[in-house]
Amino acid sequence: MTKDQQTELEAAAFRHLLQHLDSRKDVQNIDLMNLAGFCRNCLSKWYMAAAAERHIEINGDQAREIVYGMPYDEWKEKYQLPATSEQLAIMEQQQKSKPS
Repeated sequence: MTKDQQTELEAAAFRHLLQHLDSRKDVQNIDLMNLAGFCRNCLSKWYMAAAAERHIEINGDQAREIVYGMPYDEWKEKYQLPATSEQLAIMEQQQKSKPS
């Protein structure tokens, strides 16, 4: 496999991940963080960091819109639910157990 082919496959997999997350708006970011240690916001930050490494200007709002498929505030209003006490307890426990 060539480097270009690898990059093409990685890009396709990333697009598929975004489509999958878009189809699972019922899965809250806190659930993703609690289960996998990353969420949609993490993806947008990684996207923005990758752009910066390549001297491509993109801000946080633009990166979130790419990941969320719409402006972040709109997504939050339509799909984000208040975190439950159980979700918050899991996140707090994980924060305590993270190495410093």
